[in-house]
Amino acid sequence: MSIRVIVAGANGRMGLEVVKLIQQTNHFTLACGVSRSQAGKDVGEVVGVGKMNAPFVRSVEEALTQFPADVMVDFTTPHVVQKHMELAIEAGVRPVVGTSGLGEQEIQELKQTCKDRRMGAIIAPNFAIGAVLMMVFAAQAAKYMPHVEVIEMHHDQKLDAPSGTSVKTAELIAANRQEIKQGHPEEKEMITGARGADYQGFRIHSVRLPGLVAHQEVLFGGAGQLLTIRHDSLNRESFMPGVKLAVEKVMELDHLVYGLENILDL
Repeated sequence: MSIRVIVAGANGRMGLEVVKLIQQTNHFTLACGVSRSQAGKDVGEVVGVGKMNAPFVRSVEEALTQFPADVMVDFTTPHVVQKHMELAIEAGVRPVVGTSGLGEQEIQELKQTCKDRRMGAIIAPNFAIGAVLMMVFAAQAAKYMPHVEVIEMHHDQKLDAPSGTSVKTAELIAANRQEIKQGHPEEKEMITGARGADYQGFRIHSVRLPGLVAHQEVLFGGAGQLLTIRHDSLNRESFMPGVKLAVEKVMELDHLVYGLENILDL
């Protein structure tokens, strides 16, 4: 069965990779792309993969009302993605979302909406399989080495800090570790923010520089030893196996899943 896919932000850096993935996957079909600036043009021609007979439209609303689809893949921005998901669920289209920056309350609201409509959806802070494994391994390590800090590094155009991946990692660590206050009890920041964001007693540090894509290391310290768990995405193609899996898996769901680790057989 062919899965018809709408791509929100199809002319963006992640959207372009999703379009390539659809073109290369026999059972995926591009319904349309969403981009106000490219409306009316063929998606494939704009992103440089050849004509795909699927147009850009100006809005998610237009895409959902004019083009039959099964799944909407969204890698847009935090301030619009919740609305996009609500519109898709209402239209009976399953969202697969890689945009980070959604808060806990927003995720809970979306979970309830999906439950009420018995509609599948997936939100994944990171679609790279290696990054998911990093998070799972970090959660396991936290049981035995509770002193930990997270350093996440991304390109300088990323809008949210800390990243969704680091927040998800922190949540998984916290679920396997009793909360403790790390560092010297009289520690003082000489410059505000020097020690990073505090999450249940441990720190998350965000680095933003041109040349980076998506990188994270989780440092565990113990007496006489240091354990480092690190993942690097060197290009955006690294996320596509996870996107493919999510588009296929969301068709089987009747609820919202947060985190790719929850659809992997780990």
